[in-house]
Amino acid sequence: MAGGSLLMLLDDIASVLDDVSLLTKKAASKTAGVLGDDLALNAQQVSGVVARRELAVVWAVAKGSLLNKLILVPAALALDAWAPWAIQPLLMLGGAYLCFEGVEKLVHHFLHRRKRSEEQAREKLARLEAGEVDEKAKIKGAIRTDFILSAEIIVITLGVVTQDPATSFATKAGVLAAIALFMTLGVYGLVACIVKLDDFGAYLSEKGMALGRMILRAAPVLMKLLSVLGTAAMFLVGGQILAHGIPPVHHWIGHLVHDWPGFAGGLTEILFNGVFGILAGAVVLAGVHPLKKAFGKGH
Repeated sequence: MAGGSLLMLLDDIASVLDDVSLLTKKAASKTAGVLGDDLALNAQQVSGVVARRELAVVWAVAKGSLLNKLILVPAALALDAWAPWAIQPLLMLGGAYLCFEGVEKLVHHFLHRRKRSEEQAREKLARLEAGEVDEKAKIKGAIRTDFILSAEIIVITLGVVTQDPATSFATKAGVLAAIALFMTLGVYGLVACIVKLDDFGAYLSEKGMALGRMILRAAPVLMKLLSVLGTAAMFLVGGQILAHGIPPVHHWIGHLVHDWPGFAGGLTEILFNGVFGILAGAVVLAGVHPLKKAFGKGH
């Protein structure tokens, strides 16, 4: 009798693991686009850190990302069980924040640039080399942005695993945990490779390899490109979340791209989502900026 019970338990575990494997694969394909945005955003967030501190910063953000997911996975399971209606509004708030942060970056870049004296520049460089305020701010900003993107990944995954009402709690938890772990390892492993690309190029160059010089020339361009893509990703991801959460906007965009062929239609929809994200971020900034000034926290 005990042997039969053990075999039944093992069979149940094997069945759950099989379901987790299949649904994890399906969820990974659904969240692949967000993974690309997550990579661009996080590579942008840790760029500009003094070279000897780059991996330390990536590791700090990766630990923060794991903590985010340790919060989000149980929260998603709890919301699915007791308040499924709250998932979409929370996702909308996250999308609005991404758009707001993107617009704030653009405004700060184009309207608040000031010429610094040599003394001010040296002081900033000294702070960077000491790994002080700027590094801490970058880590906090990266973890904050990661929280929103991680929330979207978790919610998308939750949507996949809840399509079948018969999916067990153990399967849901297993898929969410697997996606959370794989996404964190994938994103921050690639970010670590990207930020150390110039060091790898220097090593190859010292060995007399032409590839090293090519990498050294390409690395700054790649980092600038990732910075641009990271800001654009805020609008694309945030705009998509908001557009999909507002039925009239979603239907209007769908109607506009309905007659476009496959790739062109998809690209046009992405661009419309991005434009909508910029407009939404501008509206949020217009509402938040007076409050920040009133409480003495304006830039």
